[in-house]
Amino acid sequence: MTDADRPRLTFFFPAYNEEENVAETIRRALDEVGPLVDGSIEVLVIDDGSTDRTRELAEAAAATEPRITVFHQANRGYGGALRAGFANARGELIGFSDGDLQFDLREFSRLLDRLGETAKPVDAVIGYRIKRRDPPHRIFIAKTYNAIASVVFGLRVRDIDCAMKVFRREVFDGLPLTTDSPFLSAELLIKLHARGERIAQVGVTHYPRAAGTNTGASFRKILRTFRDIGRLRWSLWTNRAETLGPLRAR
Repeated sequence: MTDADRPRLTFFFPAYNEEENVAETIRRALDEVGPLVDGSIEVLVIDDGSTDRTRELAEAAAATEPRITVFHQANRGYGGALRAGFANARGELIGFSDGDLQFDLREFSRLLDRLGETAKPVDAVIGYRIKRRDPPHRIFIAKTYNAIASVVFGLRVRDIDCAMKVFRREVFDGLPLTTDSPFLSAELLIKLHARGERIAQVGVTHYPRAAGTNTGASFRKILRTFRDIGRLRWSLWTNRAETLGPLRAR
């Protein structure tokens, strides 16, 4: 695809058994994010091996709207779904959120406005939840996780896993992403920071999940995330060049 053929923005979201939310998330992406880029948008649904009607509903929407693309894969987990989104996005800009309707997609304007500032240019803009609307145990896990990433990797961000992020597509040039676990969001930011990419942060509103089930904080996934933290820390010590890939010319 030539640059002239690319949509301005690919907005994607992972969807695993989100039959109650997928159609509405697609609608909001088109109606609320699309106008922010004058309609030059690709809405990419990453169906991560759903076993409910998520795939059927996403494909039904795509059949009536050419700006919707549905990508199917066997269940790889949240990190694997994000990797598929980055790999298959066609836009000049690549942004994502979750498919659980816990974010106001109109607030994507805050990220795009910051990305468009010329006085302080940046390569990525990430949201942070001004007030996180999750159960207390999830908030505790998230704060602990953020603190660990700050100490171990020197990454100073307020909310690593906030699912409101947008990037210039060039930041992914030669960037190796390896994990399929929930650590993928952190792996991405840690590597971008280490490569010298410029990252800005903006606050966004967060809402309680109204439908569907959150599967991101299981004990098994937490253990897998800690394994990935150790692997990335070791890899940055022992083979930094290969871990980060070629640095981007500016």
